[in-house]
Amino acid sequence: MQLVIRRYRGSSDEDAVLTLFSDGILEHINPCFYNAMTSPLYLAISLGICSAGYLLGSALWALLLAGGWVGFVYYCCYKTYTDYVRSRLRTDMLDIPANYLTRPDDCFWVAEAEVDGRSRLVGIVAVVAKRSGSEVCGELFRMIISPSCRRTGLGSRMTQTVIDFCKERGFARLMLETSSPQTSAVALYKKMGFDHTLSHTTGESPGWVLKVSRVTILKMEKRIQD
Repeated sequence: MQLVIRRYRGSSDEDAVLTLFSDGILEHINPCFYNAMTSPLYLAISLGICSAGYLLGSALWALLLAGGWVGFVYYCCYKTYTDYVRSRLRTDMLDIPANYLTRPDDCFWVAEAEVDGRSRLVGIVAVVAKRSGSEVCGELFRMIISPSCRRTGLGSRMTQTVIDFCKERGFARLMLETSSPQTSAVALYKKMGFDHTLSHTTGESPGWVLKVSRVTILKMEKRIQD
């Protein structure tokens, strides 16, 4: 498979990029739900709800209460990621050239692969320059790799593309945020030299939704210049 990483080209890339972005974020709903429901706390809650329903009513009540609890947790996991996609499609992803390509220190890349004689986009990533005190830093955004190209080294190549870009411009650090269920992404960033610096639970959804879905936002950064 021939593959090239290049700058975003505008309208010819738009539909494929937005589809890749949306699908790549929404695929985390099920892993998020699985992680939440298999946690010791939620297993205990599920068992307690089933027991209470059985004691207060019948086996049917136990199933209904347990189903309501499971459905509520899934709803929160679903809302966590759909709210994020909806927000981003109304803001920075609504006009990629204006938000990522109008300044020389910002950029948006796509990975284009030739599969069965046809070109298709299989990855995206972006960086924006930000000032932090006396330093100019880069912030990595929108890293998505198509499932068909995972475990091929493409994620490392795209991350390195951003790192090299930041080095060329003399940025002091490269920062990013990812969510706790994205374990493969966290492992990739650690492999590329990023350190976990902070965790928080502020996102596009209300705080209680993130708490129920057990999603933590992880801040990571890599020092570029000594």
